[in-house]
Amino acid sequence: MGALAIAGALFASCKREAALIEEELARMTLREKVGQLFYIRPESLDPSIEYASSADLPEYHLQEVNERMRETAAEYPVGGIVLFAHNIKDPEQLASFVKDIRALPGAPLLCVDEEGGRVARLANNPAFGLPKYESMAAFHNDGEVKEAAFTIGSYLRRLGFDIDFAPVADVNTNPENIVIGNRAFSDDPKDAAKKVKAYVRGLRKAGVQSCLKHFPGHGDTQADTHFGYAVSGKSWEEMKACEMIPFRAGIRAGAPLVMTAHISAPAVTGSEVPSTLSPVVLQEKLRGELGFKGVIITDAMEMGAITRQYEVTEACILALEAGVDVLLCVKDYPSCFKAVLSAVEEGRISEARLDESVRRILRLRRSIAR
Repeated sequence: MGALAIAGALFASCKREAALIEEELARMTLREKVGQLFYIRPESLDPSIEYASSADLPEYHLQEVNERMRETAAEYPVGGIVLFAHNIKDPEQLASFVKDIRALPGAPLLCVDEEGGRVARLANNPAFGLPKYESMAAFHNDGEVKEAAFTIGSYLRRLGFDIDFAPVADVNTNPENIVIGNRAFSDDPKDAAKKVKAYVRGLRKAGVQSCLKHFPGHGDTQADTHFGYAVSGKSWEEMKACEMIPFRAGIRAGAPLVMTAHISAPAVTGSEVPSTLSPVVLQEKLRGELGFKGVIITDAMEMGAITRQYEVTEACILALEAGVDVLLCVKDYPSCFKAVLSAVEEGRISEARLDESVRRILRLRRSIAR
């Protein structure tokens, strides 16, 4: 087949997919569309579970879908469920949990943080007997990274997961950084870029979707956004010379998701607003300059960098206005769902803007249909 014929076939395929997405979008109710914007903890579907912070959740041992969760999901359909270590006991329990989650309204996608190293919800559980890796910084070359990512993606796919919140595309340039450290591949942006690209390709080869994090780069900060305010003092020009190099590589390699960081970048935005809520960072820089066309997902909206500065329902709306597509790990899901729904019904968020995000999400879902 000649180059023109191949190009014509690809164009026709893209047109068919776009038409199918429009048909699916037209069939969706407003509540179904809003639900697709949320990827949440399973505990957020159980109103009997109350917690001050995520550290309180392991004591509940939520490892199966219960009737309260089914009732909540019937009223508030959800686009994705994120499982953490305390939600996972052993292969038999996980298989049953995954099956029942997929049967919930909204047909949630299954997501997990399985970077390798210290952030590995499954490999660090001895019941699974999975390969373990020292850290991302311990890999010597991109070939090793691709092989590891393929291994990780293969067991995630086998166990029922769709999305891995990995790789970390941050450059570990600040030795005092307490949250990234050896989760990053390197303190050299070009080396990190090669390994980020390899990780994305390894996961894709295994049939699992990757997510670059934490945009626009958490490697040069000192504070931990899990607990409060963190800032990067770099200008955009400085970020382009360092932080953006791995992100550009991951985007060019086909990563379908990018996760925002809750860090402030005042030299870029002109304000103290977290990047998750900044249209400058998300629309002007990520979509505009870097040309990212996939799904933008927030870091967990229950983290202190958001909750100590904003009322969470307002933060959800601000994130969507800034250009986010998916809101991750909101603490009170029904309240956040209702706030976003009301914002659309009252015109603060137009339905056309909502549809932009839902189209991207549907495209993602079609790429990982089982």
